[in-house]
Amino acid sequence: MTTALVTVHPMAIQSQASTDQQLIALWLHGKSAHSQRAYMADVEKFMANVGKHLQMVTLGDLQSFMDSLTGTDNTRKRIVSSVKSLFTFGQKLGYLQFNVAAALKAPKPKNTLAERILSESEVLTMIALTTKDRDKVLLRLLYASAGRVSEICSLCWRDVQPSGESGQVTLFGKGGETRAVKLSKETWKALQAIRGSAAPDAPVFASQMGGAMVPSRVWQIVREAAQRAGIMGNVSPHWFRHSHASHALERGASVALVRDTLGHSSLAVTSRYTHAKPDQSSALHLAV
Repeated sequence: MTTALVTVHPMAIQSQASTDQQLIALWLHGKSAHSQRAYMADVEKFMANVGKHLQMVTLGDLQSFMDSLTGTDNTRKRIVSSVKSLFTFGQKLGYLQFNVAAALKAPKPKNTLAERILSESEVLTMIALTTKDRDKVLLRLLYASAGRVSEICSLCWRDVQPSGESGQVTLFGKGGETRAVKLSKETWKALQAIRGSAAPDAPVFASQMGGAMVPSRVWQIVREAAQRAGIMGNVSPHWFRHSHASHALERGASVALVRDTLGHSSLAVTSRYTHAKPDQSSALHLAV
């Protein structure tokens, strides 16, 4: 008996999504609540602009949408990147026959990283002029651990463990990645001093209501500390992360070590800090 070979066209395989809304829901699944809100806002803006189903969108529609975008280069880049991600996902699932967004190039914003790196003196002044013990340790840990604000807010005392003569904090971060960051003796001592009788599952940085401090409150604490220190600009908690990376590299830490501490996906991401604050330049070899 002869068995006939049957060739199935790829598009004959049923997609796991049958509507735009189902595709978007699958695309958003597993992302953090903050990321879901941001991605959803970008996609809703796009859908309202083109006014048609994703399967009917052309490259011309995408280019017209990109040309209509306003705001900063970073904002436009984020929106275009969100749309490109959705179309890539849609093709992988078989919902879209072609990824027409693959040819779309997101705007390349000016690199302003150097503007968001505090000096060591500025960091230390912000910490020194903060009088409340909890807030002082919060600023110190933001800098010492290079933790994102969401990672610091979600810390509980179970995540704080002794290690040798000092200790470490375990941060649960972006993309579901977990990393342990060892602290200096001084930072470890300051952190232990605010624990008191807190239970293992209690938040390290508690609000007045007893629950974990929310990111917006951390932003407020950081801004107030920057104002006391006379620092201009919209200083945010993330500036401490940038400053940690830059200062560690300046003091001789390897790019690989800084990458692992910050939880970056590659050395290329971490290397941005060596370009943002270079210690060498051909300009230094000129007569002026």
